[in-house]
Amino acid sequence: MFPKIMQSISLPAKTVQASRRQFLLGALATGGGLAVGFNILASAPALASETAAGEGQHSFSPYVVIDGDGKVTVLSSQFEMGQGSYNGLATLVAEELDADWSTIDVVGAAGNVKVYGNLAFGGAIQGTGGSTSMVTSWERYRKAGAAARAMLVAAAAAEWGVNAGEISVENGVLSHPSGKSGHFGQFAAKAAALPVPAEVTLKQPAKWTLIGNEKLKRFDSARKANGTQLYTIDVKLPGLLTAVMIHPPLFGAKVKSFDAAEAKKVKGVVDVVETPRGVAVIGENMWAAIKGRDAVTVQWDDTGAEKRSTSDLMAMYRDLAGKPPVATARNDGNVETGFASAAKVLEASFEFPYLAHAPMEPLNAVARMNEDGTLEVWGGLQFPDVQQQIAGQIAGVAVEKVRLHVMKAGGSFGRRATFDGDVVAEAVHVAKAIGFRAPVKLQWTRENDMRAGRYRPAYVHNVKAGLDGNGKLVAWENHVVGQSIMAKTAFEGMVKNGVDPTSVEGASNLPYAIPHQKVGLTTTDVGVPVLWWRSVGSTHTAFAAEVFLDEVAEAAGRDPIEFRLSMLEPDSRHAVVLKLVAEKSGWDKPLPEGRFRGVSVAESFGSVVAQVAEVSADGSGGIKVERIVAAVDCGLAVNPDQVRSQVEGGIGFGLGSILGEEITLTNGQVDQGNFDTYTPLRIDAMPRVEVHILASANAPSGIGEPGVPPTGPAVANAAYRALGKRIRVMPFAKSLNA
Repeated sequence: MFPKIMQSISLPAKTVQASRRQFLLGALATGGGLAVGFNILASAPALASETAAGEGQHSFSPYVVIDGDGKVTVLSSQFEMGQGSYNGLATLVAEELDADWSTIDVVGAAGNVKVYGNLAFGGAIQGTGGSTSMVTSWERYRKAGAAARAMLVAAAAAEWGVNAGEISVENGVLSHPSGKSGHFGQFAAKAAALPVPAEVTLKQPAKWTLIGNEKLKRFDSARKANGTQLYTIDVKLPGLLTAVMIHPPLFGAKVKSFDAAEAKKVKGVVDVVETPRGVAVIGENMWAAIKGRDAVTVQWDDTGAEKRSTSDLMAMYRDLAGKPPVATARNDGNVETGFASAAKVLEASFEFPYLAHAPMEPLNAVARMNEDGTLEVWGGLQFPDVQQQIAGQIAGVAVEKVRLHVMKAGGSFGRRATFDGDVVAEAVHVAKAIGFRAPVKLQWTRENDMRAGRYRPAYVHNVKAGLDGNGKLVAWENHVVGQSIMAKTAFEGMVKNGVDPTSVEGASNLPYAIPHQKVGLTTTDVGVPVLWWRSVGSTHTAFAAEVFLDEVAEAAGRDPIEFRLSMLEPDSRHAVVLKLVAEKSGWDKPLPEGRFRGVSVAESFGSVVAQVAEVSADGSGGIKVERIVAAVDCGLAVNPDQVRSQVEGGIGFGLGSILGEEITLTNGQVDQGNFDTYTPLRIDAMPRVEVHILASANAPSGIGEPGVPPTGPAVANAAYRALGKRIRVMPFAKSLNA
């Protein structure tokens, strides 16, 4: 979701404490300082919102709590939105702790950036994104488990009067050859009072029983299946009011005036108030608020609003793509010389629309001011310390008095990772507007998020390739045109020499050995709000590169996989996954009549994924995706079943985005409102998926997003063979009907 390497970012003074202004330095490029000393963490100061041990619970570190019954609670620095980060962290802790898996639980923690800061982002901000949950957690959560184990062993040794080295631990039970034994809970109080060891010894891989276990089931599956898992939408508080929003129909428009007289006649409507981003209707329940919303009339000031249609914007993008780029992201060799000497030159243009994140649980947040002056906030908090700061500023309370409840979320895909507080800020504004006289749950509707949300930017790519007389790719040029996600945000410092790395990632770092290569960028100024979207820049760059590369391979008269491998080091990660996917998909074997294959490979967030898609023609000018085989190098797979799930989900997510999803504008207004007009993949269109994980001893890399980028190009390449038509405009229907 975030760029692979985060550097030189600072937030406005109103947003972040001065001590947090310089951060995200080093990041993944230097490993993020993964070694953590527990003697420091044990004494780290916490803000009011840090999850603390409750009655009967005993804190072993900011990461592990054990209660008297032996239940182990992991305090997660990472936000759970369905990607399985909680399960991964539970696995790391339970492995080193030798805990009973059935006693494990995980809750979201916040309020102490010193211990919960994302190490992949430099450690000075708590955030979940960029598929970094295992990267930031791999060492410190294992150390937390090992430290807690050592403390329990020390407590048992003291009580039994034996040598600590004689005590064994298995499934939450400590045992001594003398016959003495006891479960974690019996020693938790005494153990938690001991000093946290500064150094611990981690298990060798040969002794792992949970990490890498193919059969380990998610600890939270049952509660999701039986409906007991709670989300922000489920929050109930005494006197809770529900608010819904009326947002401007145009991006950049503001409230001029509104008439709430009729709305206030609706039974259950409590109030109608203005907020910085629109008008909120507050009711005793959701139904009353919605009925009241329908009775409000609003006059809008659209003086500074974006009023262009999609057709206007894309025409502008095409025009810009045909001109020299404004900035250069990569420039190897001399492309002019390369093209001048080429025996054959090919060119193509690719177009990508705005896309919505469309999480299953629409955005929401709850705010309550308590009598003691503390502000409580419940929500899907992907950037909790930032949201904590903003909530405090709006409410006029010190950040130490903002208590966060980090709820699990029904999806995000990047949508909840904003630096302006977004729905959290709105909820606090609404509660403040009624004098904090009651807790307020702000609940967006699907239409709110679809028409007033944040989007994957639209892009146009102009790509050009040159082949020599031997069919070797000697020149490559890609001009990318689209909005910057980073510009005018807290991440603006990452835009260097006019290049937003999120616009060109996946294009500026192609792994292929091409002697003359240039990637240019022209950034547009459009009033549509944009945001990172699952796999960010690689959502469009991988498609343009891998689809055009297939076209180039055909022009050279070469097999698509052989052509790619000829430009890769034989033992490189890209080459290895390509060979693996070729083997597992039966690339060299004939397909049944009416089936056609396509291949692609892409690196994102430290992982490399290759896919082979099998499609058939559907008889009406379209295709049916029958099967996708994926080969994955994501470093060591902490939870192999979860890795497969994420790749499978990424394939479904990516497939929906290229087959039918798009956000369009008419005179600046979003046309789509719900899943009747914005169409994520339907279940009957999901192909059979096989995921093969490359065995690796390397530390874990990202997996939540890397399954998305290769899907579109693999399918498009197969579709060409099925239909004889190149797919260059998204969604597919536009190309197939052109």
